[in-house]
Amino acid sequence: MRHLVPLLLSVVLTSPVVFAADAPEVKKETPAAKKEAKPISAAWKKQSVLTTMEAVADWQLEHPSRHSKTDWTQGAGYAGIMALSRISADSRYEQAMLKMGETNEWKLGKRVYHADDHCVAQTYLELYAKYKKPEMIAPTKERFIIANPKTSNLVHKGASAGHRWTWCDALFMAPPAFAKLWQATGDEKYLAFMDSEWKVTSDYLYDKEEHLYYRDDRYFEKREPNGKKVFWSRGNGWVMGGLARVLEILPKDNKYRPFYETQYKDMAAKILSIQRPSGFWSTSLLDPDRISQNETSGTGFFCYALAWGINQGLLEKDKYLPAVKKSWDALVSCVDKDGKLTHVQPIAADPYKFPADRTEIYGVGAFLLSGAEIYKLAD
Repeated sequence: MRHLVPLLLSVVLTSPVVFAADAPEVKKETPAAKKEAKPISAAWKKQSVLTTMEAVADWQLEHPSRHSKTDWTQGAGYAGIMALSRISADSRYEQAMLKMGETNEWKLGKRVYHADDHCVAQTYLELYAKYKKPEMIAPTKERFIIANPKTSNLVHKGASAGHRWTWCDALFMAPPAFAKLWQATGDEKYLAFMDSEWKVTSDYLYDKEEHLYYRDDRYFEKREPNGKKVFWSRGNGWVMGGLARVLEILPKDNKYRPFYETQYKDMAAKILSIQRPSGFWSTSLLDPDRISQNETSGTGFFCYALAWGINQGLLEKDKYLPAVKKSWDALVSCVDKDGKLTHVQPIAADPYKFPADRTEIYGVGAFLLSGAEIYKLAD
């Protein structure tokens, strides 16, 4: 995860502002006594799901990631915390996101075109949708100027590699932000740009036979020991998550929607077919024997995307729910008694072995996104 995305130049867009709600004043933190650990449970009950999600989020907030607060790693984590904030009665989660935005001055990462530096905008735009505070999205509107898009090829090499969506992870980072900005402003050009760029990436990286994405073009000719193509779990998890987050914004009659719905359903069917009996997905999707260890970030994004599809009526519940249940059980088995999510593959571009105790905020984001959808399915 470390490359790309569009847009630039001048032209500052403006749009009417409606103040529907006032953002609450961010509360100052006060020292608190050590809290009793929340029980971790995979029980298919709404309260159990919510309590487990809160335990994982609490651990993460108490152990902040060292990455830049505008980094893609953080942006994925924020997406999960926002999902939790919508179902939890505890205001601390939304408060944490409001504080983050204010600390960042609602700015994106420094790289103008790079998808990784656009991911954080998704959370700003979600907060804007509720509070309608123009400062929350002003820097995003300044950045997302698409009058002069890059037209370089998608070769994943050199200085231009980050100028377009040349790696599949980018499809989680940037497209939902463009779709949300369209939703916030009503300006069609954001959606048109997103659609055009996604399809360029899809034409280049999507394998229409396997219904999976190569991470980038360096993997076109590589093969696993079993002779299969190299398809990375988290990379395809990013895509499935990105598809879900774009589709949830697009109305059913939107002209762009059929492409995303078709690709989502095709990928979901493939992902379902290669889940391991344990409920996890292998880091190398087509060679489960090469690296047999459990991994929670790829599995987390697949669990989220499939559960979301069931909730939206896009996937058959009888067919997909058993896989979702198994994957949720698997994810919860990797949460320790203090709420730390383990078995998260560190920053990477392909499958490799790693210590089982590793965690990362993007893995937490995937877990919380999953949990929010599991919560809707649970009893």
